[in-house]
Amino acid sequence: MLMKSGTPPSASADPAGGLLLRIAREGDKAAFAGLFRHYAPRIKAWLLRQGLAPSSAEDLAQDVMFQLWRRASLFDPKKARAATWIYTIARNRLRDERRRARSGEAARNTLGAAAEDWEPHAALDEAHDNARVHRALEQLPPEQRRLIEESYFRDHSHSRIAAAWGLPLGTVKSRLRQALSRLRQNLKERP
Repeated sequence: MLMKSGTPPSASADPAGGLLLRIAREGDKAAFAGLFRHYAPRIKAWLLRQGLAPSSAEDLAQDVMFQLWRRASLFDPKKARAATWIYTIARNRLRDERRRARSGEAARNTLGAAAEDWEPHAALDEAHDNARVHRALEQLPPEQRRLIEESYFRDHSHSRIAAAWGLPLGTVKSRLRQALSRLRQNLKERP
């Protein structure tokens, strides 16, 4: 975004952007407190308008602000105003949360149907398969094992893992592919 003079917007044109830059450069807690006071209630209100329950909206708003603190160095005032950048984080976290909720609901529905069709032999086969997977997981390097656990057992999105681990999204995806490939190999080697 350029001004008429062809220069990037200054901190005075986007005060929140200036605060984000201070957080990124200096870890300025006072700048973060100012952004938190201003944006946390607005993000929560926006999440409530999106249909979230008050407690969920509060939790997600807190998480957005945590992401803002962790990712402040990714903010580029030449690409977007601070408000746009912050609400993009909020929108992405809401989408991740809804995806997680949908997958959890699908799993509960599947478990309910499975309970109705339960057969003892199938349960023994499943227990054997689970044990094989656990043994194969234990053979992975700790980082690969943890990545698979976060993604598949805790149902965290790739973007959430990337943010939590401080890695680029592409790096998380490629490392997860490598981990899954190695897990498949471990499963083939040990029937």
